[in-house]
Amino acid sequence: MQHSALTPRQTALSYFSAFMFVVAMVAIAGFYSDREIILPEISAMAVALWVYRDQNWMRHPEKIFLWPSATALLGFCINLLAIPYAAKLMLVLGAMLMFFLVFRYSLAPALATGFLPVVTNATEISFLLAIVTTTLALMFAVKLAKLRTDHNRSVVVMPKVLAVYAAIILAAIGIAASLGNPHLAVLPPVAVVVYETLHMKMYSWRMVLKQTLALTLSATIGVMVYLYLNNWVAVAAVSLVLMWLLLRLLKMRMPAVYAFPFLAYVFPQQAIEWLPVATVLVSFFSLSLVLAYHVTQNAKASSRIRT
Repeated sequence: MQHSALTPRQTALSYFSAFMFVVAMVAIAGFYSDREIILPEISAMAVALWVYRDQNWMRHPEKIFLWPSATALLGFCINLLAIPYAAKLMLVLGAMLMFFLVFRYSLAPALATGFLPVVTNATEISFLLAIVTTTLALMFAVKLAKLRTDHNRSVVVMPKVLAVYAAIILAAIGIAASLGNPHLAVLPPVAVVVYETLHMKMYSWRMVLKQTLALTLSATIGVMVYLYLNNWVAVAAVSLVLMWLLLRLLKMRMPAVYAFPFLAYVFPQQAIEWLPVATVLVSFFSLSLVLAYHVTQNAKASSRIRT
């Protein structure tokens, strides 16, 4: 990720704004007693855009709204089809990657918003309204506050990387389905991390383990807070602070960590206690395949240099 340097005061204000934005989303969901208004990836996007100022996610500011909204609509419509769960996941995966290819632009969080309606079985129009409203707010904040400082708009969508990504997700779906737990195959925050790590120039076992640890701890903490606190707003506020502390301890900047606690609100309630277990298994499996891809690519590059 390409970040902008902030002063301590700017950092504190940015965290406060992002956290209040997320808490407001949860408060509105609580007021209407509608879980589908709670969007885990919006938490990650708020931190990545307003705090980390991730320039890669802001190359086309208008697509902060357009891409997540488009993939959410794709996922929502596919979820309404009378087909098996695993087939829905595969169909939405293919639709999103084709969307990226056709329009020659990819945005990692749009993968999470596409998978989310299938993973959470979203069926209410409030889900789409929440996506549109929150991503519009994120986009306008980026534009009005002039958070984008890198004016390079060029983005390269690599079909090879998309193919590898598809293979990794399909492998996870296949294994989970064969074990009788297809609903644990795709976790939206992990799906985003896998996509982003495929684009890294350097990757190692240390990163695989560190990312898996961060994702697993965030899922575990999120589930525990959700199960032991009864107030939705309190859960949101406590979870955000704990995620901040977790990343400080691990010395990482990882927006997906902020999404996991909110997945507990919308994840199938009968399977919520399995979320930490699913996270460690899916994360380690998927990121190990990402590492294998990087090792293969590096070996090919070294071979070409020698010849």
